[in-house]
Amino acid sequence: MRLGVLDIGSNTGHLLVVDAHGGAAPLPAYSYKQPLRLAEHLDDSGAVTQAGIDALAAFTSEALVVAEDKGCQEMLSFATSAVRDAVNSEEVLAQVRDRTGEEIAVLSGESEARLTFLAVRRWFGWSAGRLAVFDIGGGSLEIAGGTDERPDVAWSLPLGAARLARQFGGEGADDEQTIRRLRKEIRTEIARDAGNLLRAGAPHRAAATSKTFRSLGRICGAAPSSDGPLAPRTLPLDSLRTWIPKLAAMAPAELAALPGVSPSRTHQIVPGALVAEACMDIFDLAELEICPWALREGVILERLDALSVLD
Repeated sequence: MRLGVLDIGSNTGHLLVVDAHGGAAPLPAYSYKQPLRLAEHLDDSGAVTQAGIDALAAFTSEALVVAEDKGCQEMLSFATSAVRDAVNSEEVLAQVRDRTGEEIAVLSGESEARLTFLAVRRWFGWSAGRLAVFDIGGGSLEIAGGTDERPDVAWSLPLGAARLARQFGGEGADDEQTIRRLRKEIRTEIARDAGNLLRAGAPHRAAATSKTFRSLGRICGAAPSSDGPLAPRTLPLDSLRTWIPKLAAMAPAELAALPGVSPSRTHQIVPGALVAEACMDIFDLAELEICPWALREGVILERLDALSVLD
C-alpha cells in the first residue's frame, strides 16, 4: 500500500510517501518538506504564534495535495515536541483541522522514543543485542534502550537543538562562558535519569538518528548521503570533541559551507554537538552508529504491524 507520513517536527514539516507492506522495508517514493521552524515560532508565554500556525496550516494543506497526487491510500499525521509543548497546542491543532480537514495526532515524548527505537531495532536486527538509541530533534532529545522491539526504558528531555539555540541564542552566544553554561545544563539534565539506561549494563550497540546526528557525523568524516543508506556511518566521540571548539568559533557562513550542514540549521550545530557529546560521555560510548531509519519509519512499521494483526 502507499502511505503518506506527515511529520510536523520542531524544525521541519515533512511528508514522506512510501510504498509499504508487511515483511518488507518501507520504500520511499517521494519526499516533500518545508523548514517550518516551529520551535522558533513561540512567544514569551510558550505559545505558537499566529504566524507559526498559519505556516503549519499552509504546509499541511500543500502536503495533502501532494499526497493525493501521489496516490496515497492512507495518511499518518503526527506532531512532536514543538506542538506538544506549546501552551496553545489544542488551538494550534484545531485551527489546522478546521482549515485543512486533517487531524494531526500529538506524540508523547515517550512514544517518540519508543517508535524511534522500533525503527532502529528493525534496521539493525536482533544481532544488535542490547540496543541504546539517541535522537536529537529540534525540540527534544529522546533516549531508549532494551533487548526487544519495545524498549525497556524510553524517555524524552527538553534538549532539542533548536530549543537550545533559541534559549541561548543572540549576541555572544558562542562565547566561552555561554557555551560552558549550556554544556553544564545539558549534562545535568541527561545525567539526572541516566541510571534508567545504565542499570542494564553497557549496550551491545549504540545508535543515533536525526538530521543533527547525521550532520555531525558528516562533519566528522562519515560517508555522504550520495553513498546511499547502506553505507556504514559513525560519529566518534574523540573526533566530535576536536570539532566542537572549531564549530563554536565559526561564523554562520563557514558552518553552512561544512559538509552535511543546512544553511537554515547553522545556529543549531553547536548546541546539537554539545548534546551529542554529553550523551556519549555520560553513557560511556566511544562512538554512535548513525541509523538512517528514525521516527517516521517507526510510525510506518507500527501501522504495518497493526494491519498484519487484522489480516
